[in-house]
Amino acid sequence: MVLEAHIGGYNMSKVFMDGGSGLNLLFASTMKAMGLTVDMLRESDTGFHDIILTRPAYSLGKISLDVVFGTPSNFRKEKIEFEVVDWESQYHAILGRSAFAKFMAVPHYAYLKLKMPGNNGTAITIHGSFSHSDSCDRDFQKIASKFGVKEELNALDAITDHTKPPADNRSARSDEFDVAKEAKKQQVHPSDPKKTVNTSADLTVA
Repeated sequence: MVLEAHIGGYNMSKVFMDGGSGLNLLFASTMKAMGLTVDMLRESDTGFHDIILTRPAYSLGKISLDVVFGTPSNFRKEKIEFEVVDWESQYHAILGRSAFAKFMAVPHYAYLKLKMPGNNGTAITIHGSFSHSDSCDRDFQKIASKFGVKEELNALDAITDHTKPPADNRSARSDEFDVAKEAKKQQVHPSDPKKTVNTSADLTVA
């Protein structure tokens, strides 16, 4: 489900709640819009497989940010550790299982609602939007069609010897004309079978 949340002091309208993910992800484009720089990140060795076909992808680093759901009268705030990734995405951030656990959040995916305890002792219900989710799905289809192509080309470029011409793997074909295979005799005199001419074997009798 796609919800609104405050992350690092910024209101973000496209936060994807992914109960199937073990990581919380913040995208580099979001980080840049927040005014954060790479030197603010902590080192991370987290790798992601099956994102780029030719090699694993890696996080740029980690950062911990305050995430807030709710309203000033009833809210829940937790500090969440994000892996920052430099991928194009339809979302601003993705919150995974560890965030669900910290917020003690219970999702209802059919109705796009998320419930959690608030600071004043009453429950908070965060409402998603079906139209907003559909819009993100359409954006995903556009991104998915080109995702990883640039990285794959760069990886192939690194192992290609540009000083040599590409190998020609086509089967060799002789340019020499083979009379036996490519021509046939046609009788040109109605009563003398010895008077013939060679014509292309592909020609049909008129």
